[in-house]
Amino acid sequence: MESILTPITCFDGIKDFPYQPNFVDYNGLQMHYIDEGDKNGEIILALHGEPTWSYLYRKFVPILSPKYRFIAPDFIGFGKSEKLINMKDYSYTFHYNSIKNLIDKLQLKDITLVVQDWGGLIGLGVLGEFPDLFKRVVILNTALADGRKLPLSFKAWQAFAKYHPDLPVGKIVRKASARPMSAEVMAAYDAPFPEKKYKAGARIFPSLAPNNKNADGVIQMNRAAKILAEWKKPAIVLFSDKDEILGKMVHFFYKLMPSAHQQKRITIENAGHFLQEDAGEEIATYIDEFIQEKLKV
Repeated sequence: MESILTPITCFDGIKDFPYQPNFVDYNGLQMHYIDEGDKNGEIILALHGEPTWSYLYRKFVPILSPKYRFIAPDFIGFGKSEKLINMKDYSYTFHYNSIKNLIDKLQLKDITLVVQDWGGLIGLGVLGEFPDLFKRVVILNTALADGRKLPLSFKAWQAFAKYHPDLPVGKIVRKASARPMSAEVMAAYDAPFPEKKYKAGARIFPSLAPNNKNADGVIQMNRAAKILAEWKKPAIVLFSDKDEILGKMVHFFYKLMPSAHQQKRITIENAGHFLQEDAGEEIATYIDEFIQEKLKV
């Protein structure tokens, strides 16, 4: 598997992400993560999706790091992590095992898991295999896939991502957010991808969504659904009101997880698919209150 690292100078212009880079080895590849806050505090593990990176969670850190240990990795192919240059080298299982590896290498336990977009498909899958490692779960604008036929709109997105001559990452994040986005923020989302050869992970991610019952990932996500249906520990669903991509999945999670009804039902208003970008401080405050058991009904 051929790989490259984005030159660190590509990130020099980012002014609102002053967090120390950390790396863990995954099959000889460097996986980047931020690890901020109280090293003896409760652990929050936040997973991003397509086509973002841990920068998406920058607004969470000032609110949560004074009390907790806040960890946010970049999937291989994203952010400051190493990037495989061939799309065929990426798979659901590849990403799934990278998160298992991170948790194992950092010896994480009693985790509050925060997931959005692909972070949910992968992170909830890991929770399904190792539920005892997780203390709570925070579900933001995500889904679980069981291999049923994909809608035409999603197939169009798969084709766009895979075949676009130079996938416009910053513009995609802006379009799927509800509030205005500055040129500087768009540039930060573009920073990991200075040339097309760095974008293989982002280009193929949508195509990794299972499209039949035997596809890679279906076993893990079906197991996750079973575990979440029986989940007795704290769980909260925080979806936004303007997510045209996965917004309707909020009903799926409320129906699946009886434990989610033990928390106040909260909708993040005037926020799009990337609700962390639109309302990061608000969501982080809710997570703090959730951990402190202030949102119980």
